[in-house]
Amino acid sequence: MLILVINGPNLNMLGKRPTDIYGSETYDDLIKKIKDYAEKDGLTVDFFQSNSEGKIIDRIQKMDYEGLVINPGAFTHYSYAIRDTLEIVNVPKVEVHLSNILAREAFREKSVTSAECDGVISGLGQYGYILALNYIKNKLENN
Repeated sequence: MLILVINGPNLNMLGKRPTDIYGSETYDDLIKKIKDYAEKDGLTVDFFQSNSEGKIIDRIQKMDYEGLVINPGAFTHYSYAIRDTLEIVNVPKVEVHLSNILAREAFREKSVTSAECDGVISGLGQYGYILALNYIKNKLENN
């Protein structure tokens, strides 16, 4: 069972971003935490991070995975192109945000991408990715 984890703009800068919002762990720490959990749970996880909208779209369109966890970063709030790509992909999909986007600036309260995902996990830090993996594994095993 292959699950793709996509991280959008500036997620590669974790550890350098405001720690009160994003925590102090680095992007490498995040990847390691997800990999370690996935291995224990018998999952295979592939990672992709880009600051480029087009590269994220291209990666989603490969459709070489059974489930998708996506943190679109700032693209969440305005990328109809990513939203339209998510609409095409017929796999379990979960949108994840480290911070609670509803408790931040008003422009972050709207997600144009979430409607094309099965659900959204927001504000639980890196643990949100683990919850997303659990959901996808459960959905794939029970369908």
